[in-house]
Amino acid sequence: MNSEQIKNSLNISPAIRVGVLGFGGLGQAAAKVVAGKREMILVAAADQKGYAYAADGLNTEASIATYQSEGSVGYLEPVGTLTNQSIQDLIEIAEVDGYFLALPNLPNDFIPTVAKQFIKSGWRGVLVDAIKRTTAVEQLLAMKEELQAAGITYMTGCGATPGLLTAAAALAAQSYAEIHQVEITFGVGIANWEAYRATVREDIGHMPGYTVETARAMTDAEVEALLDKTNGVLTLTNMEHADDVMLEVAGIVGRDRVTVGGVVDTRNPKKPLSTNVKVTGRTFEGKISTHTFTLGDETSMAANVCGPAFGYLKAGRQLHQRGIYGIFTAAEIMPQFVK
Repeated sequence: MNSEQIKNSLNISPAIRVGVLGFGGLGQAAAKVVAGKREMILVAAADQKGYAYAADGLNTEASIATYQSEGSVGYLEPVGTLTNQSIQDLIEIAEVDGYFLALPNLPNDFIPTVAKQFIKSGWRGVLVDAIKRTTAVEQLLAMKEELQAAGITYMTGCGATPGLLTAAAALAAQSYAEIHQVEITFGVGIANWEAYRATVREDIGHMPGYTVETARAMTDAEVEALLDKTNGVLTLTNMEHADDVMLEVAGIVGRDRVTVGGVVDTRNPKKPLSTNVKVTGRTFEGKISTHTFTLGDETSMAANVCGPAFGYLKAGRQLHQRGIYGIFTAAEIMPQFVK
């Protein structure tokens, strides 16, 4: 018997076939996370210049080494393909149950545009993103009927924040009759900003005097110059962050009562401050109280983004198998632990 027959005889579900779109710092971290899972197998990866696909699973170390040395997984022998339309070409040939979109959402409609590619292709499965901006999530929410008709289960805002902390806020809210405020504060430490170019640019886009468009247009030298001025630290306040619309859509609290901000240190892997969410509300007895959920400082940004993303992919897979399609957020669905 082959491995698939053995699994079937033991009534063990086959591993979820996963693809990662975007293979920069976050995409590579995602590949490493999947490599340690029994319930998932990485079969596909794509970047701007190409893709790699192997039905029996990609070699994670070889994929990362190839990307870092050659600039694309398309050079990975013998399973890589170089192409300027890597996502479209990969969708057409790969058998994948779910994709993690580890893509920069620059501009704000980029990931919604990718979602439309999947709809147009006729592919059916689960899509998961970890995007941040309210306007981007609103665009995806507006595609609910299209996604339903296409047989796609889309999980949006499923990283750390929005994502893990949004879910924690939704859970913490159950103690209260009325929510007064949800305050999310994050600390991120990155040893080398160039490994997370897109993420850092997205954060710069939240700073006073910058927009998504101006941040996207910045050269690496211009980013370096800005970081030199700030000693590598980006301080962000009152960000346009999708936690607000997600909690509002879930009926937990109006977006005007949700605030998000934090500090990103691009030159030190140690977090500059602890990441937490505080939910303040009134209990049915009339008492005002605050729940605080704090992430361990030892967990990296990559762990806190990729772990939940694949937990939501598993949850999305279960919904998809039940014929439940459309779009869901981290405030509506609990992630499933992936072994």
